Amino acid sequence: MLLRRATTVLPKTLQNLRLFSPAATSALPLETQLDYLPGFPRPDPKHAETILAVPRSDSGKNISAKERKAGRVPSIIFEQEDGQHGGNKRLVSVQTNQIRKLVTHMGYSFFLSRIFDVEVRSEIGSDEVVEKVRALPRSIHLHSGSDAPLNVTFIRAPPGTLLKVDIPLVFIGDDVSPGLKKGASLNTIKRTVKFLCPAEIIPPYIEVDLSHLDVGQKLVTGDLKVHPALKLIKSKDEPVVKIAGGRVSDQQKDQAKKDQPKKDQPKK
Repeated sequence: MLLRRATTVLPKTLQNLRLFSPAATSALPLETQLDYLPGFPRPDPKHAETILAVPRSDSGKNISAKERKAGRVPSIIFEQEDGQHGGNKRLVSVQTNQIRKLVTHMGYSFFLSRIFDVEVRSEIGSDEVVEKVRALPRSIHLHSGSDAPLNVTFIRAPPGTLLKVDIPLVFIGDDVSPGLKKGASLNTIKRTVKFLCPAEIIPPYIEVDLSHLDVGQKLVTGDLKVHPALKLIKSKDEPVVKIAGGRVSDQQKDQAKKDQPKKDQPKK
């Protein structure tokens, strides 16, 4: 079956928002004021931490190596998502220990779906603030052996912008799923799903309820319960999770044969 990519159509309340627009930092009209709704996940206040940064004058392999040796992570803050054309670009360095702690406590995917206040100070230990900006971590590169952060990319996220975000999925109801109770297995196809989100409403995760799934049933991205302001980037028919029937092992087959009543032997 051929799946066609869904066309993103914004509701009227979001049509005044600009995608990665610096002009959108002004106050939103009353009809576009957005907030989290009851019953939907919202960011945990305990992770509402200001990320401290200092300006970095230059980039390059040697500069980055010196920064890491000094306990800092080379980073960059962009205005535009791709950052290819220098949109309000600022080179900075953030503290290795702070980024490592946040990623460890929150988890990799959850760190990348959380907006932080980033405070750029003139130098380490200074109280002089050069810039303070709300930003979304777009990507983070970790060392393959130690998981130490090597670099971080941030996207500016002022009010009124729309951001493409990979939202983590959290699966619930597996303990009462009819299919899983019958011994079937859970086939997890997606761990995150990309949505177009207003900067004011980026959920920390999306709950995927398995409590009603039986053997052979599945959930697709269109089944996910999210805030109405969020819009899927891709097709709503992409599978997320499926309850798959378990295969019978050879040992189980042999045991089943032993449990069958023996047929009468033919008389000679």
